[in-house]
Amino acid sequence: MRILFVDDDQKVVSFVSKGLKEAGFAVDHAPDGEEGFYLATTEDYDALIIDIMLPKLDGLTLIENLRGQNIDTPVIILSAKHTVDDRIMGLHKGGDDYLTKPFAFSELLARLQSLIRRSSGIAEPTSIIIGDLSIDFLTREVIRAGKTIILQPREFALLEYLMRNAGSIVSKTMIMEHVWDYDFDPRANVVEARMSKLRNKIDGPFEKKMIQTIHGVGYIIK
Repeated sequence: MRILFVDDDQKVVSFVSKGLKEAGFAVDHAPDGEEGFYLATTEDYDALIIDIMLPKLDGLTLIENLRGQNIDTPVIILSAKHTVDDRIMGLHKGGDDYLTKPFAFSELLARLQSLIRRSSGIAEPTSIIIGDLSIDFLTREVIRAGKTIILQPREFALLEYLMRNAGSIVSKTMIMEHVWDYDFDPRANVVEARMSKLRNKIDGPFEKKMIQTIHGVGYIIK
């Protein structure tokens, strides 16, 4: 899952970005509304987190402009404004949820996950089972053949993306877009290296190999 966080408060940015990355999200950051608009209209995101008080272009105008461009990516508004009228205004401008500062990261994460599930238009499962491999997105538990497998956050995000697209080939570019940041260097072999580590944990101890490489195309799990 890939998130764009638009906020000019570096302390908040550092705190939230670190937490989201530990939760398995790829996080891009824009320090002002103009850059936020550019990224939101040129890149593919699963959700946006937008502060209201931004340089160059305020958050509400940013959201309104995005909706005017038919960008329907779900938006969580962050604001120090606490009144009911402020929340109503944010939702009327096109926000999907509104969280006041200061906030608990656990609440932001829960709201973000819920928003992404709702935006899919269907009740998204909280776990997926393929053969003897299961992944639970809430507890972040991975089990194969009754054995618990411990994954690093990026490995979990990679497995999650594969399993959400089970039976379909995902390219290296698709993986980079959803699991790594937008400024990731495509010339690096980080995807291959991380996939190798994931394979060692998911397939290494077992006879049946579930993660397959489709040479010149990408990867598939089945």
